Amino acid sequence: MSEFYKKIIENNRNWVASKLSEDPEFFLKLKDAQKPPLLWIGCSDSRVPANEIIGTKPGEVFVHRNIANMVIHTDMNMLSVLDYAVNVLKVRHIIVCGHYGCGGVKAAMSNNSVGLIDNWIRHIKDGYRFSKDEIQSISDEEKKFDRLVELNTKQQVLNLAVTSIVQCAWSKGQELSIHGWVYGLDTGLVQDLDVTFSSHEDIRNSSVYKLEFDE
Repeated sequence: MSEFYKKIIENNRNWVASKLSEDPEFFLKLKDAQKPPLLWIGCSDSRVPANEIIGTKPGEVFVHRNIANMVIHTDMNMLSVLDYAVNVLKVRHIIVCGHYGCGGVKAAMSNNSVGLIDNWIRHIKDGYRFSKDEIQSISDEEKKFDRLVELNTKQQVLNLAVTSIVQCAWSKGQELSIHGWVYGLDTGLVQDLDVTFSSHEDIRNSSVYKLEFDE
């Protein structure tokens, strides 16, 4: 057994002891139910831990992570998480959080094959193609990279807003807002991209996606 593996088991034991010293009933309370107000859709990058970034406790954030925080309408994993979060947990907020220095976005900016992931990041390449003029007008390569991270995050917020799951919730009057953030690896700070969808009205510029539901 490797030293690293033994260390993470030990870390778990220490964490449990720490929590019980603060509240002897911590785990008894936690096991009964989860009622998180927030769904976090973020990148799988190990440097972007959802709970730590926003200082939340276990039970306060429902989390889905994948390469480059993508919302793809044929991804049954993501859709299942979204459906459970919205229709069972009744979350009130969804945050799509990208991060500067994202390897998935970086790979999408090049023509080099990186394996199976090529098929996943092709969706980022689509966004790059639609925003090519804006991105190519940026001379600094790092800023160009940062801008695509931001644009990709904004696109995923829209992708969420036009899912049947979110639109159905809005049609029933459910309180639900979707936000786009970007996290800075070098600062630890999140930046609100000022892109929020809270109702059908907010997707009026993308009305082709608007769905009508029977009463």
